[in-house]
Amino acid sequence: MRILAAFLLAPSLALHAADNWPQFRGPDGTGHSDARGLPVRWSESENIVWKTPIHDRGWSSPVVYGKQVWLTSASKDGRELFVLCLDRDTGKILKDWKLFDVAQPQFIHAFNTPASPTPAIEEGRVYITFGSAGTAAIDTKTFKVIWERRDIECNHFRGAGSSPVIFRNMLLMHFDGSDVQFVMALDKKTGKTIWQTKRSIDFQDLDKNGKPAAEGDMRKAFATPQVERINGRWEMISLGAKAAYSYDPFTGKELWRVEERAQHSASTRPVLGHGMVYFPTGFSAGQLLAVRTGGNGLITDSHVAWRVKRGVPNKPSILLVDDLIYMIGDTGIASCVDAKTGEQVWQQRIGGEYSASPVYADGKLWFFSEDGKTTVLKPGRTFEVIGENKLDEGFLASPAIAGKAFFLRTRTHLYRIEQK
Repeated sequence: MRILAAFLLAPSLALHAADNWPQFRGPDGTGHSDARGLPVRWSESENIVWKTPIHDRGWSSPVVYGKQVWLTSASKDGRELFVLCLDRDTGKILKDWKLFDVAQPQFIHAFNTPASPTPAIEEGRVYITFGSAGTAAIDTKTFKVIWERRDIECNHFRGAGSSPVIFRNMLLMHFDGSDVQFVMALDKKTGKTIWQTKRSIDFQDLDKNGKPAAEGDMRKAFATPQVERINGRWEMISLGAKAAYSYDPFTGKELWRVEERAQHSASTRPVLGHGMVYFPTGFSAGQLLAVRTGGNGLITDSHVAWRVKRGVPNKPSILLVDDLIYMIGDTGIASCVDAKTGEQVWQQRIGGEYSASPVYADGKLWFFSEDGKTTVLKPGRTFEVIGENKLDEGFLASPAIAGKAFFLRTRTHLYRIEQK
């Protein structure tokens, strides 16, 4: 059992098939790809296989399965919610239709969009969500809606951001709003609720005047869960406001909780390795935490192995490669820390602002900025830039990789970038 557990928690022991990118952050949700032969250089006139304009607004990442690429978009006012399917080889739009009308859209922060959650796709089906505005399963051959849910209520306050995760017969989802905070599992075949669990933290912090302070942003989160088998039990690692949780993905039972009451709006996807769970805690008092696995109940004091406070991102997720963690801060500071100790290995400013999560592929680290720059780094204990590239519009959506190509969504277009 110990050997099996060590294998399951060891990073980079086995990467994943490069042909599909089925969810936010790729095949295993960690930003890793085993793709080879990716281009290190590109521009608007170099190594572009196709470039397709995408109407309206959306920061959802593209997902790639077989010969299709899927993504979502939405009108600026949130009244019209769209889903698009493109031909992977040509970039031609195969289907573009309005999935939902919203009569009274919720408020959305100007930085966010109504179409920020990334779809999840598998053979024959793609699962689309816009948070409480609507979730649906679509047949990828006929483009017919198999089921939809529009009855899940949550005030997203700044807009939705959490992406769905496929696990066995379920679709796992987060709803962390200003009014309610819960996680749930839907039957992926029917859309019916299998379980729903309320966040257990009480939010009863008081401000300097003795009044409740946990309102609005302080209750929000935008994170996507990660499901792993740890020491023989399946765990759904889930970041909320003021706490990180582990749940039994089959029942929704809370297994453990780490409280960080000063943080809110957690937006990243956790990663696991070396017997620990790693995650940035979110806005306000953001830190990078390493939490030892195997806990039960409230484990803040007993299982937090180390904390890092400098250069920690609010929005981009982190990368774990072998025994090093790489991250890009929102304001363009790249950092590398030792995964076992939390000690800083290097830190360098590469410029720009960042929302997209980086990826590790073809033995390289790739960082995508909001002004359209991609910085390519060599992994290791020495900071080394391999290349820089620039496209006309910036990246807020995280990249996808399939075959030998990047599928990059900018503010206005979807690109397929591949060595010609």
